[in-house]
Amino acid sequence: MEPWLNIRSFGRRAYLPRDHFTLSQVAQIARTVRRTPEVMVKVTGGAKSLRGAMAHISYLSRKGTLDVELDDGNRLQSNESGAQLVEDLQLDVDELIANDPCRSAPGRKTNKLTHHIVLSMPAGTSANGVLAAARGFAREEFALKHRYALVLHTDQDHPHVHLVVRAMGEEGKRLNIKKDTLRGWRERFAEQLREQGIDANATSALTRGKLSNHQRDGVYRSARRGESHVQWERERRVRADIQSGRAPPDRTWAYQIRDDVQMGWSTVARVLERLGQESLARQVDWYRREMRAPRTSDELAARAAERDAPARKLLNQERTR
Repeated sequence: MEPWLNIRSFGRRAYLPRDHFTLSQVAQIARTVRRTPEVMVKVTGGAKSLRGAMAHISYLSRKGTLDVELDDGNRLQSNESGAQLVEDLQLDVDELIANDPCRSAPGRKTNKLTHHIVLSMPAGTSANGVLAAARGFAREEFALKHRYALVLHTDQDHPHVHLVVRAMGEEGKRLNIKKDTLRGWRERFAEQLREQGIDANATSALTRGKLSNHQRDGVYRSARRGESHVQWERERRVRADIQSGRAPPDRTWAYQIRDDVQMGWSTVARVLERLGQESLARQVDWYRREMRAPRTSDELAARAAERDAPARKLLNQERTR
C-alpha cells in the first residue's frame, strides 16, 4: 500500500490525486512545505538468544545507570536489568520454543526473541517530550499484544528512545515488520509528538525530493562518530576516480526523479487552488521551485573529498619533510 502523499507518483501519472484533501492531508502538506522536522523510526536488529538480549539491555541501560521502563510502568535500574527483563518478558520460554527441533525445519534461521527499534527526533527537541511520545506510541502499537521495554538516551545531540519489543505476541502471533509497518509507525510516532506540542512530520524522502539513505545500524552509528570504514572506502574510491579523470556517473535519472516530484507538487498546488487554499498553494509552488536534483552517496562523498583535499595536501607535505 502506497502512502497517500506519494508525490512522485502524481508526477509520473500526471493526474489529479483527488478532487479534495481532508483536513489532516492539508495539515501534512503544510508541515512538509514549511520543512517541519521529520521523525526517525529505525529497526536496528534484534536478539536471537538470551545472552544477546541481556547484553543489549545492559548496553542500553549503560550497565544499570539508566532506567529501563517496562510496559506495566515498573522500572529496572541495576546491573541485573538484562536478566530481570528476560524473566519479565518470558524470553527464556521463547528461546526454548525457538530451539525446539520438533518445531522448526532443518536449516531454518533462528527466530528473533526481540526487535530493537529506535525513535528519534533532531537536536533541540525536548527529551521529555520524545519520551512521552514514545510511551504513547508503544502503548498504542503494542499494549496487550507484545511486551516491551524502553530506555531514553540523551548522550547525543538528538534525543532518542530505544524500544525493545518481544517478538512473540501474547496470543502466539509473531511481530512481522514490513516496509508498510515502518511507514505507519513513523506517522503514528509523529502524531504522538504533536500531541506533546512538538512539531513533527513523517513523509518519505522522495516526497521531499531526496534519495533514501538507509544504512545498516552499525554503519549508521559509526558514520555519526566519523569512524565509518564504509564511508572512508567510498571517499577513497571517489578520490581515485577524481585523480584519474574518470567521468562522473550519469545523473539523468536523478533529474528525472526531481522532475517527477516537482510535477507532483504542482498537481497538489492545483488541487489546493481549487479548494480555495491559495496561500498554501503558493507555498507549495515555492517549495517545488526550490527543489534540487537529489545527490547520491558517491556525490556526497566527492564533496567531502574536495572539502578535505587542502588539509590532506598539507598533511602529506608535513610527512615528506
